[in-house]
Amino acid sequence: DPLLDSPNITPREWSQIALDICEHYAAYDGFIVLHGTDTMAYTASALAFMLADLAKPVIVTGSQIPLCEIRNDAQNNLIAALLLAANYDIPEVGLLFDSHLLRGCRAVKVDAAGFNAFASPNCPPLATLGTAVQVNESLVRRPSTPKPAINLQTIKNPGVVGALRLYPGMSARILKNILQPPLRGLILETYGAGNAPTNDPEFLAVLTEATARGVVIVDTTQCLAGSVDLRQYETGAALAEAGVISGYDMTAEAALTKLAYLLSISDDVAEVKRLMETDLRGELTGA
Repeated sequence: DPLLDSPNITPREWSQIALDICEHYAAYDGFIVLHGTDTMAYTASALAFMLADLAKPVIVTGSQIPLCEIRNDAQNNLIAALLLAANYDIPEVGLLFDSHLLRGCRAVKVDAAGFNAFASPNCPPLATLGTAVQVNESLVRRPSTPKPAINLQTIKNPGVVGALRLYPGMSARILKNILQPPLRGLILETYGAGNAPTNDPEFLAVLTEATARGVVIVDTTQCLAGSVDLRQYETGAALAEAGVISGYDMTAEAALTKLAYLLSISDDVAEVKRLMETDLRGELTGA
């Protein structure tokens, strides 16, 4: 297959990467996925959910400046990823950038051009590479059995999930149009601790109608750090009354890929909602 610029990555490629890893899982001790930075956090999050019961490291990495340039960050990132995948027992999907291994489903791109392009605001790095390699052993998630069989569930029908970032003055009509079938799930990026306008009855009515017919609406914060708390303010409590559920401190990337994953494995709306508020891969801290 030809190389693909990362803005052109779709859930089809996420699934193909996961399938390739599973096909060769028994032959290797670790895996490295080379990826463009623009959608790297989405791919790392998607792989984290699709690849359950991992017993080997899967590290997604790339660079801001390509390897063909004399001065680049690609060489250091690739060497660091190889070092960790070959020598350290970190059985998670990680994102390696600028000497930090971040949990894949906690990473977010924070700089369009700088070498320190990714951060994990709500979770410390799994490992840091300086003069020595420091692994945060207490943070690393490990399988419950010594050598579990990897469990793959690819994301199907990704078009049923969407994301919407609130902005001041957004009309209820825009929200209503987005929530029309075939949409089954929406990541609603709200203000602060999960707040949205409550002085527009039509806005809340649109949310209530959508959740009543089974659309899963997940509240995530637009803030880089912190968590949604639908009990903190009246404007958040109104969303909960409308049937919106909390995304806690999940990144928008993790919330979107998790919801797409869950809607691929279950048609039970109540179960999908329960699992969205449950920590599956270290993606959320919870209540």
